[in-house]
Order: sequence, then C-alpha cells, then structure tokens
Amino acid sequence: MTTPLVCVFDYGFGNVRSATRALEHVGARVMLTADRAVAENADGLVVPGVGAFEAVMNGLKAARGDQIVGRRLSGGRPVLGICVGLQVMFERGVEHGNETEGLDQWPGTVELLQTSVVPNMGWAHVEAPAGSTLFAGVEGERFYFVHSYGAREFPLGTTEDTGRFAAPLVTWSTAGEGDDSDRFVAAVENGPLMATQFHPEKSGEAGLHLLRNWVGTL
Repeated sequence: MTTPLVCVFDYGFGNVRSATRALEHVGARVMLTADRAVAENADGLVVPGVGAFEAVMNGLKAARGDQIVGRRLSGGRPVLGICVGLQVMFERGVEHGNETEGLDQWPGTVELLQTSVVPNMGWAHVEAPAGSTLFAGVEGERFYFVHSYGAREFPLGTTEDTGRFAAPLVTWSTAGEGDDSDRFVAAVENGPLMATQFHPEKSGEAGLHLLRNWVGTL
C-alpha cells in the first residue's frame, strides 16, 4: 500500500510545523511547501490558517492558493482546511466592519462570535452528525479551539444530495455558556473538501485520530 503524500501549504499563515508533525505521526508523507505543482498534485492538501480572515486571504492569493484549491476541488482531489483555513472556504468574512471575499466554496459569512468572552479558547465538545468520516471513533471527544470569529450559519442545504457530491455533513459547537446564540460551525465534510474550526494538531489523541481518519480517505 502506497503511503499518501500530503502537502501542507506553506503560504505564511498557520501552525505549519505542528500540522506537519501531526500528519507524519499518523502515517502520511508530508511536504511543507508553497510549490504549485506539489500542492496541486499531492494526494491531499492541507490549508492551515491563523490570524485575520483578510490577511489569510491575501496570503493565499499571493501564493496562488485560491487557484490551487479551486483546481483540486474541481477535480475531486482532497483538501483539508484548519481554523481560518475553514473560514476562508466561505463566501465572505467580516472583521471590524471590513468585508473580505473568501474562496466561496460555501455560501455564508464568517463573523464575530456572539459570546461574552472572545477569543473562544480552550477544549470543547462538538456535535458531529451521523455518518461522519472525520469524527468516526472520536464523536464524544473534546477538541482545542482558539478563535474570535466563526460561521454561525451554514446556508448550503445539508439534507439533499447536491448531485455532484453527497450532502455536506456539518459539525457544530458552542462558545461561552453554550447558549444556542453562541453556536458555530466546528467542521464541514463536503465531498473532497473537509475543514475544521478547531486545531486537530493541538487536540491530543483525539486530533491525531481525526487526522488519521482524513489521511485514510486519500
């Protein structure tokens, strides 16, 4: 059995070293690079992201990451976004009144969390849907979050098959006291595109298990 090659996209944003080590730990061959040919042709592409939505999008575009992600997904090739790497898959982000266009893989807006304390930082449980591949075996575990913004809605329908790919599976979590108004998207599984708001590379054994599940799909 061939060991899958995963490209961790090194465009200047994200915990790239931690992600690289975690993926190697679960059995992937990993290249940390912004090389376009490697990013487009690897078995899997990881798009990490830390910081502001606008800055991450600017970094991605400067490294042609928007084109790379689009081409991979149009060909059904796996992409995993982490933290702001999930956020930029949405249509837009709004921070401090500034609106920034995202990669528009999903409709919706990333905005400030409606909780009394930001950032939302620490370990939290998630509500994973039945049939999840990412969370198989870790449905009841906690994962590590650190973010002030998130997607509080997922407008793309999740109950009907889209025709091209199976219906998206959306995992939710809550910030603050856990009120419904604090609910946000914790992960999405949408055909070849998967993403997590939390950091699996910082989530101990549960995070490694999740990454192992993803690598197993490649």
